[in-house]
Amino acid sequence: MRHSEFWESMDHAFGPVYARSLASDLVIGALGSRTAAEALAAGTAPRRVWEALCDAMEVDDSLRWRHREGRQPPRSK
Repeated sequence: MRHSEFWESMDHAFGPVYARSLASDLVIGALGSRTAAEALAAGTAPRRVWEALCDAMEVDDSLRWRHREGRQPPRSK
């Protein structure tokens, strides 16, 4: 998982605003008591951060593994 895929998955799962809030505010024990943003900045692999965040937020498998399905077409307005 690349950083861009991490943020796309976050936006899809939580919405862009809440995703940024979670990444900067939620302290996750599995990431060494750091936030997702802190862990990414420290060089933790985005996939590891994503999995830890999904565990902490109890994200279901359909959202958790969405990034493996490839890019989705843009939504129609």
